[in-house]
Amino acid sequence: MSGHSKWATTKHKKAVIDAKRGKLFAKLIKNIEVAARTGGADPDGNPTLFDAIQKAKKQSVPNKNIDSAVKRGSGAEAGGADYQTIMYEGYGPNGVAVLIECLTDNRNRAASDVRVAMTRNGGSMADPGSVSYLFNRKGVVIVPKGELSEDDVLGAVLDVGAEEVNDLGEAYEVISEATDLVPVRKALQEAGIDYDSADANFLPTMQVELDEDGARKIFKLIDALEDSDDVQNVFANFDVSDEVMEKVDA
Repeated sequence: MSGHSKWATTKHKKAVIDAKRGKLFAKLIKNIEVAARTGGADPDGNPTLFDAIQKAKKQSVPNKNIDSAVKRGSGAEAGGADYQTIMYEGYGPNGVAVLIECLTDNRNRAASDVRVAMTRNGGSMADPGSVSYLFNRKGVVIVPKGELSEDDVLGAVLDVGAEEVNDLGEAYEVISEATDLVPVRKALQEAGIDYDSADANFLPTMQVELDEDGARKIFKLIDALEDSDDVQNVFANFDVSDEVMEKVDA
């Protein structure tokens, strides 16, 4: 089991009770606005919007905020910003490859925020393409365990393109090609299986194993990056064992 995935799940839980909740809400709302602008306001005909709304609801974003974001994005309500997706690449401490996905209406501010967070936390920026080849875009669905066995989940998604199901402790992670994300998510729904989020993420093809010191440094860097309002996602190719994770948590 990958400590990285486990860390992502732990972080996901902590974010809910964290001071960063407001930032998390803002990022989820931005996702909805962009999805509505790109594919229209009807979640049934716009799977990206459907998943963005589902994720926001799972994090307790109020319905009125969700509805407003859909209206702004689709042009039914004034005030929507023209967000662009920009990817930055770099290296963190211990040579960890980092991909930073920004959703911004101000490229200069986003670039400056990312550069400052990287240089102040032992990272360095890299040229486009020098890091991204270490990642593949994959569909990732997070399913809370509850009473479910791994076989229950696997049985529901095997015929629609799922590649693997990983046990993260309190949830299962279903990996597929990014193009199979919607069929996988729909298969889970049809099987009556609840899911927390369905995203197209960048997963590393190889990982750097970190000790406690390395783990603390990379977590500090990722926290600093995610503190920027323009940074939507951070992907990195590190792995942390359960033993190291326990020390870091302590």
